[in-house]
Amino acid sequence: MLDDRVLAPARTALATSGGSALLAGGATGAASALYLAFVPPAVGEDQFSFPLGVGAFTAVQLFFCVHHLALAYGLFAVWRSGLAGTGRLAAVGGLGAALSMAALAAQELVVIGVAEAPYPSPETDAVGGVYGVLSLLNGAALIVFGVAALRAGRWQGWRRSLLLATGVYVIVPLTPAIMGPFVLARLTIGAWMLLFAALGWALLHPEPARPSSARADGNGS
Repeated sequence: MLDDRVLAPARTALATSGGSALLAGGATGAASALYLAFVPPAVGEDQFSFPLGVGAFTAVQLFFCVHHLALAYGLFAVWRSGLAGTGRLAAVGGLGAALSMAALAAQELVVIGVAEAPYPSPETDAVGGVYGVLSLLNGAALIVFGVAALRAGRWQGWRRSLLLATGVYVIVPLTPAIMGPFVLARLTIGAWMLLFAALGWALLHPEPARPSSARADGNGS
C-alpha cells in the first residue's frame, strides 16, 4: 500500500487543481448571479427564460453547466485530497456532493428546452421540482461532508467549518430565498457561490503548519 509520502505530491496537485476550479467557479457564479439580478429584462416574467431572451438564456445555461462541473470537480478534489478525512463519512459526503452538483450541471442543459415555456406551467413546474430535489440532495451531501471535515480535524480556524457552511446554507437561507422575489433569490445564490470561492482559496492557500509539540532538541516523545 502506498504511504502518505508517496501520495502527498498527487494529493497536493489535486488540491491545487480542485482549488482553482472552486475559486473560478465560485467567483464566476457570484458574478453571473449579480448579472441576472440586475440585467434589463428582455422578456416578461411570464416566460421561463426571464429576464433573458432565448439566445442569451441558452448561452447562460451552457455556462452554468460548465460552472457546475467545475464545482463538482472541486468537491471531488477536496474528498480525494483527504482534507475532509478518508473514512466512509467523507466518501459518502464527498461523492454525494460531487455527483449531485454534476447532476445539476446536466439539469442546466435540460431546461434550455423549456426556455420559451409560459411560467408557471406544467413544464416549468417539472424542471423546478427536479432543481429542488437535486439542490436538497446537494445540501444534505455537503452537510455530511462538512461533518466529516469537522471530525477529521485537518483544517483549523475558519476553514474547519467551511464545508459544513456550504451545506447548511442550502437549507437556510437558500431554499426559502428561491421561493421569494427573483432578485433576492439571485443575490442569495451569489452569496452561496462566494462560499465555494472561499473553499477554493482555502485549498490553494493551506494554513501554515502548527509548531511541533516535540522538544527542540529532538528528544521529545
